[in-house]
This record gives sequence, structure tokens and C-alpha cells, in this order.
Amino acid sequence: MRNQRITRAVLGLMFLFCLSGLVSFSKTRFLSILADAQGLQEVSPRMILPRQSWDETRLVKAQTQFGLKLFSALATTHQQQNIFISPTSISLALSMLYNGATGETQQEIATGLGIQGVEIDSLNRANQALENNLNNHESPVKLTMANSLWARQGFSFRYQFLKNNRDYYNGQITNLNFASNEASGIINRWIKENTQGKIKEVINQIQDEDVLLLTNAAYFQGSWAIEFDEDLTEEKPFYRFGKHPKNYSFMSRQGTYRYLETPQLQGINLPYDEGRFSLYLFLPKSDKNIRDIFQSLTVTQWQKLLANFKEKSGFLQLPRFTLNYEIDLTEALKSLGLSTMFSPANSQFSSLTSHSAYLNRIKHQTLLEINEKGTQPPLIKSMNVKVASVMRSSKPFNMIVDRPFLCAIQDSQTGTILFIGMIVDP
Repeated sequence: MRNQRITRAVLGLMFLFCLSGLVSFSKTRFLSILADAQGLQEVSPRMILPRQSWDETRLVKAQTQFGLKLFSALATTHQQQNIFISPTSISLALSMLYNGATGETQQEIATGLGIQGVEIDSLNRANQALENNLNNHESPVKLTMANSLWARQGFSFRYQFLKNNRDYYNGQITNLNFASNEASGIINRWIKENTQGKIKEVINQIQDEDVLLLTNAAYFQGSWAIEFDEDLTEEKPFYRFGKHPKNYSFMSRQGTYRYLETPQLQGINLPYDEGRFSLYLFLPKSDKNIRDIFQSLTVTQWQKLLANFKEKSGFLQLPRFTLNYEIDLTEALKSLGLSTMFSPANSQFSSLTSHSAYLNRIKHQTLLEINEKGTQPPLIKSMNVKVASVMRSSKPFNMIVDRPFLCAIQDSQTGTILFIGMIVDP
């Protein structure tokens, strides 16, 4: 029987969502090192360093393009389903793996992430700067990001791979006895602590074949700058693709927003707390198809959309709901050209380990909650912000989000899209 050894990498992220992803490696031909080695070993590096500088601004642009391409690929193959992903989290995980890739696998990840020709050090520094920026903001919103590597005793890493994860991603690297009954509990406790208890369990059992776990955890909590009045919430139908309408509790609010309207869609910006982070909602006009509008978005088109938002008064109504979304990203990433890393015969991760390895799958999970308070009910009831500068000179808008729509959570300071999704059935 052919040996199959799988290394699982788990990504976790919380916003008004909990996000987790699962990345798995093959561990074929690792039997010899597991039998003889003790503890976490570091071996000399072999890295290919392209030549090009990089910075946070260019990184965000590349991440945005990658996220939009991945979203488009998923929208093509999951036309009747909800889609909700975190481009930032997925890009971060692939960047960490990029440090261990070589040859064609390295080039495919670089092309997929839009970082062709970028020196690995420059990429890592840009990721570090962006993560520090997101973690160290002054907004009342709580946002933290943390990374860790868990290795089975005896698994050997390249020295440079270990160093880069420590230096740039602040990665906690722990040697763990995977055979112990406490191993999965230790990792789950780390995830729980770094997501304020919102993700309680990612790993229920560590398999005998598992040798490496890569975890990326983040936590976000924020309340709306202006909360919805719960007394105005009412039951209304939501019109789903090809299905009977389904009743939801619709929240209502009237006031001044940053708003966009074109012949194809309506858009609105709902800021959290002091406004650095916002939820964008895009609702196609009733005679338009959401997939036709958003399926092939580019960075330029996305930036033009956001640039055209203007302050305007009006009435907004949208459903209150919680969405638990899970998907295997393997086929979507393959469609973007990231294929050899999933091939036992063709994958190249020789900068990660001296032994052969390949990705088995990448699993992504999100939990989205929208309610009157914001991401989740705050511990202390926040005071409503007064509505400012109502523009009485123009006709107020009316936006009823009662059919499939696109949503995105964005950091206004860096332009980072933390989450993006298409909600067709809340």
C-alpha cells in the first residue's frame, strides 16, 4: 500500500465572522526522519531570491487582485451558493508557504498572488508591516492576528523557513508530541485564546500521518457607528435564486451614508465604530444579475466603485442573519494556476524541508453574523452616533436588500479587503 502522510495547516479568523482554513501536506517518505530524529530540527536553507522591492501599498493591491480573482472563480462554479472568503487570510497563508516553495511551485504561487519577481524578504517585510498596521490601530474595533507552526517531534524544517516565519510573521513555532492525547487540545486552546473564544475547536483529532500544522488566527469585534433600532426590525421576504422567497428579520435605518447608485446597482458603506473598518453592500438592480456584475471585477474597477461613493440621505433595510460557510479552495486555486503544489509528483517545497511534500487540500470556513449592533452584541451598549449633514437638496434613496447581494469588509486606511462574499441565501 502506498504510504500517505498528510500535514495539516489550519487557518482561523474572526471578524463578525469566524474564519478557519485547512491546508494539508503529503508526508510521503517522512518515515525515516520520524523514526530517528528527536525534537525540532533546522537544516541549511536553499532559497531562490528574485529581484524586486515591495511595500505595503503594492502588497494590498496584489492581495485585492488575488481576492477578486478567487472570488470570481468561486462565483463561476458555485452560482447558486453563498460565497464568503477572506483574501487577507488566504494570501497570508500562501505567503508563509511561499517561503518554503521552490521551482515551478514557487513561480505558480508568485503568479497567483501577483508577486512575480519580488524578493522573498521584501514580500515578508510588506506582510509584516501590513499585519502590524492592522493589529496596532487606534480604533475601538478589536482586531488581532497571530500565527503559529506546530511540528511533530522529529520533523525537520529548513533554517530559512523557520527564521522567516519567526521574524516576519511572528510565528510561534512549537515542537509537539502529536501522539499525546493532549496535543489537539493544546492547539485548540491556542486558537480559542487568539479568537476570544469564538473558535473553540478546529482540530478534533491528529492523525498518525500528520506532521505539520500551520495556524493563522485573528479576531475582530466591532459595533456599528450607528446602530439599528431593534424596535424597527420586521419580518419580510428575501427573494432567492430559483427558490421560493424566505422570510427574515429585516433591520431598518434612516440617515446619511456614503452611497453609490449606477444603472446596474446600489451600494452603501456601513462603518464600524470610528469608521476605519466598514461593511460595503452592493445590491444589483432588480433586472440585473449579481454574477454578471461582479464575476470579473478587477482592482481598477473595484477602486473606481469605491471612489464614486458620495454622502447621501436615505432609507436602508437589510436582513439580520448568521451564515456558516465552508468550502474546499483546492479546485478554485488550481483554476488560478496554483496546481503543482497539489501534485505528489510535481510539487516543490524543498525550501521547507529536505523531504518531499505536497498540499493535499485547502479548506476555508467562515461564520458571518449581521445584526443590529454590528459584528456581535457589544459587552456595553454603545451610544448611537447622531446623523450628520443630511443632504435635503437631493431625493433620498431607498435601498431594500431583499435579494442576492455582494458584501465586503474593508480597512479604509490600508485598503485591505478583509472579507468578500456573495450572499444568495442568508
